[in-house]
Amino acid sequence: MNQLEQLRAYTTVVADTGDIEAIGRYRPTDATTNPSLILAAAGQPAYRHLMEEAVRFGQAQSGTAEQRLDAAMDKLAVNFGMEILRIVPGRVSTEVDARLSFDVPASLAKARRLIALYEAAGIDRQRVLIKLASTWEGIETARVLEREGIRCNMTLLFCLAQAVACAEAGVRLISPFVGRITDWYRQRDGVEAYLPENDPGVGSVSAIFNYFKKFGHDTEIMGASFRNVGQVTALAGCDLLTISPVLLSELESRQDPLPRRLDPATARTADLARLDLSESRFRWLLNEDAMATEKLAEGIRRFAVDAVQLEKLIAGLS
Repeated sequence: MNQLEQLRAYTTVVADTGDIEAIGRYRPTDATTNPSLILAAAGQPAYRHLMEEAVRFGQAQSGTAEQRLDAAMDKLAVNFGMEILRIVPGRVSTEVDARLSFDVPASLAKARRLIALYEAAGIDRQRVLIKLASTWEGIETARVLEREGIRCNMTLLFCLAQAVACAEAGVRLISPFVGRITDWYRQRDGVEAYLPENDPGVGSVSAIFNYFKKFGHDTEIMGASFRNVGQVTALAGCDLLTISPVLLSELESRQDPLPRRLDPATARTADLARLDLSESRFRWLLNEDAMATEKLAEGIRRFAVDAVQLEKLIAGLS
């Protein structure tokens, strides 16, 4: 078996792309999108019909021009999600606007609208994960949504405090960002590359995995944002891994044996202390982690920029 086939024996493989053709090529169980991925795909002629249909939907809504544009953005995200769900047997992740990352009521309203659009199209909410930034407000939003039966995927997650807060809120899935963690440490320390066993991003996800399995948290862990195949194979055994088409292709081309690296049974024997979190403790621990603080803020800003670019594309078709 090639390494992609071997990986599937330990881990659920998720496609990290908005390119529907690529998703069909690699047959992942789930797929995840964000404004950046949709922006990259939306410019391709093959997906223009999804843009145009979203524009028509927005134009048909009542309200101000801003509200109609907002409706079109929601519909575009759902259009891509529905196309993906025609291919994958599992779930698709659809992201709440990053500009709402510190606004619980607005995030709740946005998530409920997205789910309503899916359900109006005949998609069961169990096949959709609402993506939210792992701010305190994002986690509190997820706590409410999970109680309503709306499953959540917490993104822009860079440290154990964020992960534990998500688990204690009853979140379905978290997406710790391997590559962006590594990028930060490479830049700080002037390191060209890390061996997988010394990679800070790999180490962060491994620590979260061990903590969750040790203390019996049901929240699924999906490693994300990979820079190379070595990071992926070092996390074989993680609940899920979301992988770009380039790296999926590389895994498919490799025939070397791929042993399991993360194991729940081993994690349950780890000598770990339980983290006691309140809102103030969460904010302090996040503040004390310069990498997590900087990458969370940077990620929100980048997703917001791409959301604005998507709005411009939609407005140009109106």
